[in-house]
Amino acid sequence: MLSLLKQGVVLTSKVAIVELDGNDAESLKQALHLIGGIDDLNTAKRCVVVKVGVFSHRADNHTSVSIVNAIINSFNKAPKIFLAESDNYQGKGSERLQIWKELFNEQVVPFNLSDDKDTRKVRIATQEMNLSHILFKPNVFVDTHILRSFKKGSILKNLFGCVPDPKKAKFHKNEIFCALLADIYEAIGGIDLAVLDGTYFFHGAGDARVRMNTLLVGRDAIAVETVGATLAGLNPEKMPVIQEFVKRGLGEGDLEKIEIVAASFESLEEKFGSAAKELEARWRASPRPPSISKTMDKATEDGWMNDFRKVSEVIDELKRRGVSRATYSVVGTTLRRRLGKTLERIRVNGEWVYRKKKN
Repeated sequence: MLSLLKQGVVLTSKVAIVELDGNDAESLKQALHLIGGIDDLNTAKRCVVVKVGVFSHRADNHTSVSIVNAIINSFNKAPKIFLAESDNYQGKGSERLQIWKELFNEQVVPFNLSDDKDTRKVRIATQEMNLSHILFKPNVFVDTHILRSFKKGSILKNLFGCVPDPKKAKFHKNEIFCALLADIYEAIGGIDLAVLDGTYFFHGAGDARVRMNTLLVGRDAIAVETVGATLAGLNPEKMPVIQEFVKRGLGEGDLEKIEIVAASFESLEEKFGSAAKELEARWRASPRPPSISKTMDKATEDGWMNDFRKVSEVIDELKRRGVSRATYSVVGTTLRRRLGKTLERIRVNGEWVYRKKKN
């Protein structure tokens, strides 16, 4: 079993898997007991940052209100608990945090990482970046996300939301993405507690779901990600995100070396295997919404881009063609990627306009 030395406390790669039976607070309490408790984290001397993972407030693929509330209740001694998220191209982090607004009070406050002026400059993915001051020790960092069959991960991928820049697409390149996540982990002093919400099991990034009522909890976030990925039908050894953390010695990615505290991991694997097949079949049978990229190419091919178009005009046209998730930053990136290939642009009155490239 791997031992991790963090803040002077020897931790082990132990992952508890418990059933959610209607009382999420009691289920989490049981899971925390199974991994040895969090007495060193739940103290009046340390504030707590709960990094929730929420791509869009219009979707349901995020940790439930009930599980977040259970996490909050587990830190009853903390002077402040920050529910944290950053801006992305879907909108402001503060807007997406409204999902959990019923939990806000004097102790529990929403915190938009992109709005913080009190930052610390760190080197992330070969460049300097200003991260919010609340992310750093001595604050306790809790990472919670959904259980899903997404190769880029859940718990570790959630660190991406620490980046304050709303235009995060530039960091998605494979050669820097995994390193960026591990750099953030090291810069902030690691994840103190990982809570993987398996109320539902999601296909991919969250396209479809099936109810599983399962909760995974551990102090070694890499171990939690590894166990969750295995249940989701993924191979942790072929997940670059997990392997980058393992290579740096930040946690355990070998299932055989992780102490899993559960009634029967084998029966859980079988249960999740059946659910994965159901999700895959359901996903394949559901109609696919048109993608921004393919719709943009079609608009170019059929002549709509023969005239110069503003980005706002392109967005309206894409939405008319059925692309509901067309936003300014995503469409702008899509247009720029086609420059010199299928599109050209000029600046008119301080604004870029685009059209089909002339032969």
